[in-house]
Amino acid sequence: MLSFDMEQLRQQFEEVFAAPADRSFFAPGRINLIGEHTDYNGGHVFPCAITFGTYGLVKKREDDVIRVYSLNFEEVGIVTFPVTDDAYEASHDWANYVKGVVTLLRKDGHDINGFDFLLAGNIPNGAGLSSSASLELVTAYMLNEVYGLGLERLDLVRLGQRVENTFIGVNSGIMDQFAIGMGKAEQAMLLDCETLHHDYAPISLDGYDIVIMNTNKRRELADSKYNERRRECDTALGLIQPKHEVDALGQLSMDAFEQVAIDLPETLRKRARHAVSENERTKLAYTALQEGRLETFGQLMNASHASLRDDYEVTGLELDTLVAAAQGCDGVIGARMTGAGFGGCAIAIVRQDKTEAMIQETSDRYVATIGYAPTCYIASVGDGVRELVEEEVK
Repeated sequence: MLSFDMEQLRQQFEEVFAAPADRSFFAPGRINLIGEHTDYNGGHVFPCAITFGTYGLVKKREDDVIRVYSLNFEEVGIVTFPVTDDAYEASHDWANYVKGVVTLLRKDGHDINGFDFLLAGNIPNGAGLSSSASLELVTAYMLNEVYGLGLERLDLVRLGQRVENTFIGVNSGIMDQFAIGMGKAEQAMLLDCETLHHDYAPISLDGYDIVIMNTNKRRELADSKYNERRRECDTALGLIQPKHEVDALGQLSMDAFEQVAIDLPETLRKRARHAVSENERTKLAYTALQEGRLETFGQLMNASHASLRDDYEVTGLELDTLVAAAQGCDGVIGARMTGAGFGGCAIAIVRQDKTEAMIQETSDRYVATIGYAPTCYIASVGDGVRELVEEEVK
């Protein structure tokens, strides 16, 4: 994983743009502690911001030229375009995320001039921890501050999702941008993705670590299976609605579901059962954290993975191997996949004095079955997008 400090980044900015940066910003990545595939089913998610993320250093220009450079994609070089360029261009690669933010802000009537912008991220590549949303939010927050646009955090969150949906062309929900924009240190948030009502719960991890475990598997099936699962849930909902008046599966309790789902085809019943049970687990997890019952939270994580494996069928050999290995280690109170599935990451909560041994044992078991190693990181729960002060050295 890349590691940065601000002095290093300031020096690299001067090397690239031949002038010092004016200001520095940071947007985190995110993990979802529990509540997977519930967002589009009218349920709740439970994400938090992490201390890995995207750094952005900026200097305003006197003209209308935008120049962007990423230390993660040095082979792309400096991407240059006028502020009036509002077209997605494949040759601009990752810089389309910056261009998308600029384009939508200008379409909303905000005045933005040229700037030089250096980006550097240490979110594990391909891990499903929302590097794209992190890039969108660090850009949006930077422009809001530098140009005094007066937008609220929630405005920036919605902007990031609009960029993803309308400029990049990915039909994602709002959880990633919301967690990154609204995150708080040592807090997770219970979020209703429909209403955006949210409540914070303290993550009291005294003596415990959150370990992110990357399967290092490419997620080829994630998009197609994601769309398939959405269709299956919509079909199940349509069959349930004549029996029970609900607008979404997340509005059902498990008791109500068991009564109305008897006649559903087996596959649709399994998909809907996950959506309903996972939403209940997520609300129970929020209460458990509020009350400091970490062991209960861990048990809910384990149950979440079992449901994603057996009812929703979005895990796969790599994630199941990784999670089972972690769950079998001394000191682990809970582990589950996080994200869309079919690769990406799992997370575990483990006693700190057992963390090193757990990472080694889990890696050994994974290699024995899969043939290559996972990558493990110890994560901290941090604040959302912000401007960096001089004392913040990462």
